[in-house]
Amino acid sequence: MTASVPPEPAPLPYHRLDGPADGRPMILGPSLGTSLAVWEPQLPALIRTHRVLRWDLPGHGASPAEPMAGSSSELIPCDGTATVAHLAELVLRAADAQGWDEFAYAGVSLGGAVGLHLAVHHPERLTALSLVCSSARFGEPAAWRERAAAVRAHGTESMIASRPGVWFAPDFEGTPHGTALIEDLRCTAAAGYAACCDALAAFDLRGQLAEVTVPTLAVAGRLDPATPPAHAREIADGIPGAALVEVAGAAHLANAECPDAVTSALLVHHDGLPGPGERW
Repeated sequence: MTASVPPEPAPLPYHRLDGPADGRPMILGPSLGTSLAVWEPQLPALIRTHRVLRWDLPGHGASPAEPMAGSSSELIPCDGTATVAHLAELVLRAADAQGWDEFAYAGVSLGGAVGLHLAVHHPERLTALSLVCSSARFGEPAAWRERAAAVRAHGTESMIASRPGVWFAPDFEGTPHGTALIEDLRCTAAAGYAACCDALAAFDLRGQLAEVTVPTLAVAGRLDPATPPAHAREIADGIPGAALVEVAGAAHLANAECPDAVTSALLVHHDGLPGPGERW
């Protein structure tokens, strides 16, 4: 008799845990082209009351894009069929590995789309949701397919020149944090970035916003050309009881560029507490 081979464990994205072991569970999702470091400005405030798990998208930061040596499991399909549902499953696996039945979730851009998917399809897992510079639909699918093809052909270096004007207002690009975020993009694997573009191409939850019952906050950067404030307003108008905050002077990575304003909004929404003090 041939011995049965145990199933290969489901892969987990690279992640880090911060905050007290008895803190309330919270998961933070990053934007396309960034690592979990994008959330560093908010971390000191959030870990006062939360056990925070930050994770890297496939091919970003320390998460592999394709199966590692000796494994046949991949984090996300790299053949053009990836969806936000694949990324949401990674989040659920990470939560399960911690023994978290419920958790708060906040995400930037694509990371926010993952949270919105969870709110629609797995509402029992979420206690609260914050969407920072995110959307229920990120534009025409063809544009994302074209970007995926370009990155597969030329790497993420081909995106470097265009990102500062999208991610930041002009004064932030040369700061240490701005420089580090661009370096994150340069180090991102083409396969993972392209797969995430495929996921964005297939993403559209506009018709299901009214189904969301999780307490939701939408945050917009008023200077954001990628997901303009109208995208956050659509979310806030579509989700019953959702709150909306627009951050002056911020582009697409508003939590990095105007950290106090975004941190304040998150603390009010998730803890009912005043934030560090910047007005918005």
